[in-house]
Amino acid sequence: MAKKTTQGELVVARNRKARHDYLIEDTYEAGLALMGTEVKALRMGRASLTDGFAIFYGDELYLEGVHIPEYVQGTWTNHTPRRRRKLLLHRSELDKMAVKVQGSGRTIVPLSLYFKNGRAKVEIAVATGKREYDKRHALRERQDRRETDRAIFGRGRE
Repeated sequence: MAKKTTQGELVVARNRKARHDYLIEDTYEAGLALMGTEVKALRMGRASLTDGFAIFYGDELYLEGVHIPEYVQGTWTNHTPRRRRKLLLHRSELDKMAVKVQGSGRTIVPLSLYFKNGRAKVEIAVATGKREYDKRHALRERQDRRETDRAIFGRGRE
C-alpha cells in the first residue's frame, strides 16, 4: 500500500532522481486521465516515475515514460504499462509552460504521483538539466553541511 501523508494525500511514487538531475524552476499540480485498471494499480502503490517526462502534442500536455504495471487481477481490459497519459491542467498553466519550455533547453519532469481527495494527481516541474560538475558541486555542498552540523552538535566524537 502507498504511504499516507499528514494532509490526507496518498503518495504512490516519488522521482527522487529528478531533484538530483535537474534544477527545478516551477512546479504545478496536474490531474491524470487514467483507465480503471491504472487507478487500481496505483492504489496498490505500484508506479515508477524515473524515466518520465511530459511533452506537448498540439496544445495538450501528455505524460510519457511513466511505468504503471498492469493490474494483477485485471482481465483482457488491462492497460499497457507505458502508455501516453493526458495531463489535466488549466489553459493558462499550459500556455505558461509552453512558453517556458519552447526552445529554451528546459523540460517538464514528474516529481511525485499521489492521490488527493480520491483523485490521481501528479506534481510536475519545469526544469533545466544539470551538468555533471553541478551535480558534484551539490553533493560536495551537502557533505560539507553534514560535517559542519556534526561538528557543531558534537556528534561523531570518539
